[in-house]
Amino acid sequence: MREYKLVVLGSGGVGKSALTVQFVQNIFVEKYDPTIEDSYRKQVEVDGQQCMLEILDTAGTEQFTAMRDLYMKNGQGFLLVYSITAQSTFNDLADLREQILRVKDTDDVPIIIVGNKCDLEDERVVGKDQGNNLARNWSSEFLETSAKAKVNVNEVFYSLVRTINKKNPGNVSGPSGGGKKGCCVLL
Repeated sequence: MREYKLVVLGSGGVGKSALTVQFVQNIFVEKYDPTIEDSYRKQVEVDGQQCMLEILDTAGTEQFTAMRDLYMKNGQGFLLVYSITAQSTFNDLADLREQILRVKDTDDVPIIIVGNKCDLEDERVVGKDQGNNLARNWSSEFLETSAKAKVNVNEVFYSLVRTINKKNPGNVSGPSGGGKKGCCVLL
C-alpha cells in the first residue's frame, strides 16, 4: 500500500484542523484551539488504489516557523488553506508556497489551494475568481470547502493524492526521495 505524506498549511484560524478532523473522524470541531502540530493517519481508496495518508496539521502561527522547514522537506503534497472571509489569509499563501519551493528546491510541488468556510457566503471577502486565478498562475488545483457543511472535504485530500500520483507515478519516497517501497518516516 502506498503511503502519502500530506501537509495542511495556512494562517491561524482558517480551519486547517477543522478540515483535517472532518476528513479523518467525520466530526466538526466548533471551538478554535490553536494547533502546534497534529498528525493523523487514515486509510482510503482513491481511484481503486488503497492509500495510507499521513496528514500533518500544522500551526498557523509564526512562532512555530522553525518546524516548518522539516515538514515541508518531508511532505509530498500540500493543502494551502485560506478563509474566504479573510483577505489576509489568502495573501499569506504566496509566502507559504515560496517557502515550500525553497525547501524542496523545485518548482514542481503538488499543491492544492483551498478556500475554506464557503458556508459563510454572506461574509465572503475573497472571491472564487481570486482562488481560480491563483491556481492558474501556480498550475495548481483550487477547491472551496466547508468543514462545517462537509463540502469538498474528501475531495481536496483525494485531489492531492491524485496530483502526487501524476507527478510521481508509483514512487513511494521517504525524506531523501530514495523511492523505497513501503518506507515510512514518522515526523
